[in-house]
Amino acid sequence: QVQLVESGGGLVQAGDSLRLSCTASVRTFSSYAMGWFRHAPGNEREFVAAISWRDSKTYYADSVKGRFTISRDNSKNTVYLQMDSLKPEDTAVYYCAAGFRVLVNLFTDRPYDYWGQGTQVTVSS
Repeated sequence: QVQLVESGGGLVQAGDSLRLSCTASVRTFSSYAMGWFRHAPGNEREFVAAISWRDSKTYYADSVKGRFTISRDNSKNTVYLQMDSLKPEDTAVYYCAAGFRVLVNLFTDRPYDYWGQGTQVTVSS
């Protein structure tokens, strides 16, 4: 069983930055594709960003491309989501997810085996 713990959420103003972290309790973290998703009230959960386990290739939703950056540090079992130029529409609960040796469909939630509890991000205008 893999446990994922997110941190770094909070209340910020439009234009500010936040960095989310997600730490996994697993020895083979380097073999997991990692993703970030978000869920805002009244909306379905949506893909934000993902990073491959094999070559650290990154994927982004169009709505965050150029503003958010996903990265990973396998030595710390941690994936990060750097969020810049935040907008009120970025307000949501952000979840990280892990998929063992997943190589395809990283922008959907289907391949991911484990999910964190989420961290709230609120952006005021």
